[in-house]
Amino acid sequence: MKFIKESDKNFNLPFFANQVVEGFITGLHKSPYHGFSVEFAEHRLYNSGESTRHIDWKLFGRTDKLFIKKYEEETNLRCQMLIDISSSMYYPNFEKPSIEKPNKLLFSVYATAVLMNLLKRQRDAVGLSMFAEKVDVHTPCRTTLRHQNLIYHELEKALEINTIENPKKTFSVNALHQIAENIHKRSLVIIFSDMLDNSDKSLDELFSALQHLKYNKHEVILFHVSEPITELNLDFENKPIRFIDAETNEEVKLNPVDVRNEFTSASKKHLEKLKLKCLQYKIDLVEVDINKGFDKILISYLLKRQKMF
Repeated sequence: MKFIKESDKNFNLPFFANQVVEGFITGLHKSPYHGFSVEFAEHRLYNSGESTRHIDWKLFGRTDKLFIKKYEEETNLRCQMLIDISSSMYYPNFEKPSIEKPNKLLFSVYATAVLMNLLKRQRDAVGLSMFAEKVDVHTPCRTTLRHQNLIYHELEKALEINTIENPKKTFSVNALHQIAENIHKRSLVIIFSDMLDNSDKSLDELFSALQHLKYNKHEVILFHVSEPITELNLDFENKPIRFIDAETNEEVKLNPVDVRNEFTSASKKHLEKLKLKCLQYKIDLVEVDINKGFDKILISYLLKRQKMF
């Protein structure tokens, strides 16, 4: 799907999320993925003599026609959304990201809102945690409208932070251990991160924190968000460029062409290590290009949910 066009100012998160999910559901019915439990949104005409138990009375009030909801199954899934809000997540647009030109954080925030809309339709509980050097925000899983509005408020606040003036390093290990101890066991944990940890913790220690989540019987989806063209492939112009580390402010000036092969090789090795570790710990790793919309996010969630129920 394509991003919905909008002005430089980002618009209402709940409205955006609803539009994306409505479009996704419509497209899903025409795709090979038809059959997911997302059909809770479908209706059929009421036949005379049927039980009135599953009539959608709200829809009747709008249309003056009787429709039966296809699925009325209640679920009790708890889903904790984790968002890395360190400074590296503001790449590549640090000052004025938009839906058409997102950075990794903006994409993650809007993807979280989209998933929350889908979870709400399925009557599932949602919680939010945001972390960088520490856990900055943590809310438990709940289903109430008031709680959902609180999460939307926290998501919008995250987009207002000036990371240039207030750089935040990533210390995922400590944050993930803390979150693992503060969420209800047997939840679905969804993580949005670029997995660029500037602490002195090794990859093994980072995954020990993710294993903590698995030890507590959580199912985990790790959305590895990136801007592949420049961030992974170093596809810049053939000229000297000054690169600044968003989290440490360290600077280096070089021609990207001179180091491209070595850099892309290192990026691939890092990704392969992530994949291997995720496979070892039975964590679903999903590579996400922030320029390609939210369909992959929603499909990955539905696949996981289908396996859980």
